[in-house]
Amino acid sequence: MKIETAIFEMSFGLSAQIPPSDLPEIVFSGRSNVGKSSLLNKILNRKALARVSATPGKTATINFYKLDNMRLVDLPGYGYAKVSQSERQRWSELIEGYFNDDRDLRLVVQLIDMRHPPTANDYSMLEYLTQLEIPFIVALTKSDKLNKTERNKRLDELNTEFADYIGVKLIPFSSKEGEGVGEIRYIIDLVTQDY
Repeated sequence: MKIETAIFEMSFGLSAQIPPSDLPEIVFSGRSNVGKSSLLNKILNRKALARVSATPGKTATINFYKLDNMRLVDLPGYGYAKVSQSERQRWSELIEGYFNDDRDLRLVVQLIDMRHPPTANDYSMLEYLTQLEIPFIVALTKSDKLNKTERNKRLDELNTEFADYIGVKLIPFSSKEGEGVGEIRYIIDLVTQDY
């Protein structure tokens, strides 16, 4: 992955606007305020390519970042309670429209806050990806906010919480300390190496 080639390319609010896929795509999904923009910036070694918002639910579009041989796709965050029902429906249509299109989709990086059990929306997303047979890994964000004892406890609990997803790769991630960056880059390179 040549991270120095990364540019913000385009953004869409409706699935009908999204052009056909012509490069492998790596998708980043997670609830609002889980740290998608921070993770994207960290793996691309940029400070603000993906905009980090202090307001949860702010990303209401699918954002595409182009690299030399792939696109990184940032989905809108889900599960933010203060968003209207009509806006939630638009997001749902946008995300489902994206996934149901004929795309060169190689991997979903599903972000879940390591400090807390997965939400009902997180499980719904994992079930959706499993039904569509889309490969995914789980980035456990905000790992730096746990001390060693809390971290070990959460890792034990996560084995139970993800028991239904045999073999799923769980990667503790910290945008502050860089934990997990190399592993996520390696997996992305692995799934796009034929292009």
